[in-house]
Amino acid sequence: MIYTVTFNPAIDYVVHTKTMRSGIVNRSEREEYFFGGKGINVSMILNELGVRSKALGFVAGFTGEALEKGVSDMGIDTDFIHLKSGITRINVKIKSGDETELNCSGPSIDEEAIAALYEKIDNMTDGDMIILAGSIPSTLPSDIYAQILKRIEGRGVKAVVDATGKLLLNVLEYRPFLVKPNNFELAEMFDAELECTDDIVFYAKKLREMGAVNVLVSMAEDGAVLVDEQDQVHICGVCRGTVVNSVGAGDSMLAGFIAGYMNTSDYNQALKLGTAAGGATTFSEGLAGHDYIMELFDTL
Repeated sequence: MIYTVTFNPAIDYVVHTKTMRSGIVNRSEREEYFFGGKGINVSMILNELGVRSKALGFVAGFTGEALEKGVSDMGIDTDFIHLKSGITRINVKIKSGDETELNCSGPSIDEEAIAALYEKIDNMTDGDMIILAGSIPSTLPSDIYAQILKRIEGRGVKAVVDATGKLLLNVLEYRPFLVKPNNFELAEMFDAELECTDDIVFYAKKLREMGAVNVLVSMAEDGAVLVDEQDQVHICGVCRGTVVNSVGAGDSMLAGFIAGYMNTSDYNQALKLGTAAGGATTFSEGLAGHDYIMELFDTL
């Protein structure tokens, strides 16, 4: 089983309006809402590609109930921990020419809730995969990713980490199966300037030397690079289309890669499917659907 973990899920409330002025009443033209959070996004794209997963994480209040029901209604297994206080956050995104966002902080996560998550993780067994994606709330220990990988060490559970800075660097000693920084995050981790693909490959290999089994680096309009467990370099160009939305593109790439790997064990095919999934979301209003992903896959 694949498990995704979303520490701070959200309902994204998207408001479209022609003009937006402060200090007066503004009227929207239309509204949309999406259930999200990086791990949930990964589960949704995996589901589109026919790969089962179970979404773990923390929810709270009436918004948490709505999010849990919404994700379940999409056909995704959930096993969220319900917090005793607070509400799952609502992020407001106003699209009026430029996009303005108001992202909320979310509920506090206490030690009892963390222990409940650890109990679920301790039940994972050989052949399972856990995907940890995104930043963590301030109420959690700063090394919680490393703590989780330490708990599964030696049990045959593959770990995938999509994070930045120390959150990612601290897990490398536990040899995660895959890490996925983007090119800017990779540069920041090594305080380096990455001027070409060769530079990206060089520092991706550094992450492998530090413990990562596979390193996938997304490069936006320049495509993606994978340095695999045999130290082989795979490069995939970008899909062509009109950029509509960048939210969830990295999560979609990660999910597409995992789906491709699970179905074929072929890193080239996995990289292509990841690139197609990321591109399809970038060219869509929300997360991409199966047909569009496969349409772009066939162009690569």
